[in-house]
Amino acid sequence: MNKSSPSFLRILGRIALVVAIIIVYAFGLQVTKVDLEKPQEAKRQEQLTNILRGLAHPDLISYEIDRLTVDAPIIVPCTGTPPPIPPAEAGQPTISLSSYCAQPGEKITVTGTGFGPGEDVFIFFVPFAPTVKDEVELKLASNTVTTNSDGTFSEEVTLKSDRLSENVQKIRAVVNRRVGAPQPSEALKQTWEKIIETVFLAFIATTFGVILAVPISFLAARNLMLQVTSNFTRFMASLVIMPIGGYLGYLIVVKLAAVGAQLVGAGPPPGETALWALPLVGLAVAQAASSSNTFWKTIQRWVLAIIIAAVAVVLLSALGQLGRQTGLTLKQTLGAWSFFGNFLLIFSDAIVLGLPALGAFVGLFSLNPPMNRILEPLLPKLPRLTKRILAFVLAALAGAILFGLIAATLNWFYEFGELSQVIVWPAIIGAVLLAVLALVIDPDREIPTGMFVYYVLRTIMNTFRSIEPLVMVVAFAVWVGIGPFAGVMALGLHTIVALGKLYSEQVENISTGPIEAITATGANRLQTIIYAVIPQIVPPYIAFTLYRWDINVRMSTIIGFGGGGGIGFLLSQNINLLKYRQASVNMIAIAIVVASLDYLSAKVREKIT
Repeated sequence: MNKSSPSFLRILGRIALVVAIIIVYAFGLQVTKVDLEKPQEAKRQEQLTNILRGLAHPDLISYEIDRLTVDAPIIVPCTGTPPPIPPAEAGQPTISLSSYCAQPGEKITVTGTGFGPGEDVFIFFVPFAPTVKDEVELKLASNTVTTNSDGTFSEEVTLKSDRLSENVQKIRAVVNRRVGAPQPSEALKQTWEKIIETVFLAFIATTFGVILAVPISFLAARNLMLQVTSNFTRFMASLVIMPIGGYLGYLIVVKLAAVGAQLVGAGPPPGETALWALPLVGLAVAQAASSSNTFWKTIQRWVLAIIIAAVAVVLLSALGQLGRQTGLTLKQTLGAWSFFGNFLLIFSDAIVLGLPALGAFVGLFSLNPPMNRILEPLLPKLPRLTKRILAFVLAALAGAILFGLIAATLNWFYEFGELSQVIVWPAIIGAVLLAVLALVIDPDREIPTGMFVYYVLRTIMNTFRSIEPLVMVVAFAVWVGIGPFAGVMALGLHTIVALGKLYSEQVENISTGPIEAITATGANRLQTIIYAVIPQIVPPYIAFTLYRWDINVRMSTIIGFGGGGGIGFLLSQNINLLKYRQASVNMIAIAIVVASLDYLSAKVREKIT
């Protein structure tokens, strides 16, 4: 009994597992509304057949069409007197009617002679019209009529019951005859234009994505960021100084850019001229101090760097404004080569628009190194109580700034109320929380600041990677308009986060041997990355980039349905208009391009790996 009991329990467990699987699949089929009765309906099968036949006959070539029309007179409704029948011309196609005087809705037989063998004939009813250009052709036969081998046909049709006139009306037979040599169809021409647009859409998006994904990948690599640490006081000081530096960098660059625009007459006077003298005053003060003092030497180098950066911003702004003016002129005068002017215009616009963002980014990090140079020798000399007070104050400021920025961001999305009122309580709460934390934590305790950056970046990347480009392109299409530019922005943003993840994981998997060897020579962190990390990641970075270009070409087909331009936009139009032959041309082009890029990327990866 005891031996058979476990066997019985196992059998019972297997039966329960099978029953559970059946229940899961039964519920899944119910939720997904699987219905095998619908595919068997005759109407649905007919519709599917028409779609498949259309896709199987792509509209690749076209001919010039010679439209042959043959008319026969008819009176509807019949008044008793048939219309005069014109004599047939020798050697020309003619049609005759079983009745030239008929009632509305009556069936008559249309007979044709003198046509070519196997020609498709369309039969129309043409109501009376005062002039030929006012004529309207109403189709009578449900399908085209194909002539016999001797060029004749006979078809019974039903007359229209709502087109009545005392005047003579017409029964018309129409044959569209191909003339001349075959030539590319309009669908093929449109497909060629859009597939080129698609390839370059994916190329530009991939390029911009790579430029930003490469630096992000180093900040999102766990093995590199794990080594970055800072004591609690310096970390709090960084949280305070970085937002301030970013804001100051933005304001200063905006003012300097206005100076550059004024140099080429493209902007109003910047004002606040005294602001530009501050770096010079700072340099004079640093120079006046003892040149043997290391602190003042550091300040002097820092002020010199600021002056050089300020001059560079002014020159870049002036060049950007000058490039905009030149680009607009060239775009209007170069004709077929106007894309060079458009390139200069876009490049110059990117400089002008990107300078404030670049200033904010540089300011975000530029104040941190000099601050660390000041705090690094100063903190060990301070009494413990002073260090605690300093850490407490910096933590309170950091909490207020950090929580205030978060509140401002949320207020921008959800519009809670007046900004000055919304950020007060979050700033107070943040200040209290981090101040309490400063009382608990030793001010000299090492904080893994690198991991803080790592987790923030990873969270942002995972958030944006979870949003499909099809969703992104809808927002960008509203912002910049429907077209390939919206597609470039959507694919570019998704490329940044996708490649950032792939690149960072490749950095995490590099060999540690070269890093240890370079570090042993006394190299700093930047030198270690240049000489020990980058040589190991170049081949996989190139492979991932080509693979991403391949993905972007395929994804551009999908985002076209959301207004992202490219071949996908044309494909969605053809499908919505039931133009399946034209859609087949689009699909063939997509398949050829994807296969070609896959072959090309495979060959390149084979060479570099």
